[in-house]
Amino acid sequence: MIGNPDKAACAPVVHRAAQLIQTTRRQLYTDAQTARRARLQTKICGTVEELARAVDLLMVFGGDGTMLRIARQTAGIATPLLGVNIGGLGFLTEVPSAELEAALALIWRGNFKCEQRALIEARARIAGRQLRQLALNDVVVGRGEVARLIDLEVEVNQDPLTRYRCDGLIVSSPTGSTAYSLAAGGAVVLPTAEVFALTPICPHTLTNRSLIVPLSAKIRIRPANAHAQMLLSADGEILGSLSPGDEVVVQRSRHTTRLMHLADSSFFAALRRKLHWRGTNF
Repeated sequence: MIGNPDKAACAPVVHRAAQLIQTTRRQLYTDAQTARRARLQTKICGTVEELARAVDLLMVFGGDGTMLRIARQTAGIATPLLGVNIGGLGFLTEVPSAELEAALALIWRGNFKCEQRALIEARARIAGRQLRQLALNDVVVGRGEVARLIDLEVEVNQDPLTRYRCDGLIVSSPTGSTAYSLAAGGAVVLPTAEVFALTPICPHTLTNRSLIVPLSAKIRIRPANAHAQMLLSADGEILGSLSPGDEVVVQRSRHTTRLMHLADSSFFAALRRKLHWRGTNF
C-alpha cells in the first residue's frame, strides 16, 4: 500500500485497509512515509519501485494525481495498481474509500481483471539540453503567465499538420482523454483504444478541433513565436520553458502500466456516474 502524504483523509483509510488485509493473513508491505502517517507495523520498502516488485498488488490511496505519479515510477513493472479514491472525481481510482471492504472481498474471490494502459513519452530539446519524460495522461505545450496566444507548428510522422494559434496544445493518451483534453473540448476515448488525441486549447481558428491519430504516430511540436513564453508539462508537472528553435516529440512509450478493475466495473458506467450522463434508458 502507498498513500498520498498530502491528503489528511488518507491515513485513516490506509489504516483501515491494513486491518482488513492483515485479518486474511496476507503479507502487507508499504513505504516508510505511508507506514508512519497511518501508524502501521508492516514490512517497509525503500522506494516505490522496490515496493512494486515485492508485491502481487499495489494499492494506491489518493486521487488521480497520485495514480499518475505511481504509474510513472513503476513503468514497465508488471504488478497491477488498484486506486482507492480519497476525495473528488477520479477516473483512475477504481474504488471509493467507502466501498473498500466490499472491493477487497471481491479481490480475494478473484473477481477482478487487469488492463494494460499505454504510457506516452515526451522527448524535448530545451536550451540545448535533452529531456525525456513519461506520462500516463498527457503532454501539454501551453502559454506561460502572459495572456497571449502562442503559435505551434505541428507535424505527424514528418507530415506537416498545421500551425496552431492557441493557448496551448494537449497531446493525450487514451487514458488521458477524460482529463485536461476533455476539459478543453476533446473527445472521450476508450482507454484501450490505440490512438492519440491532439486537442488545441482555445484555438484562434474555430475550425481547429481535436484530432485523433494512431498511437503509433510520432508527433513533433515546434514553438513559432519569437517572444512568447511557453511551458512544457507532462501529467500536469512543468518540465521547462520552450523557445523558438526548441522542439518536442511525443510518441508511444515502450513501457505500459497495469490497472486492476473489479469484475463488474465498466468504463461506460464510470462515464455515466462521474460525468452525470443521463438518458431515457438510465
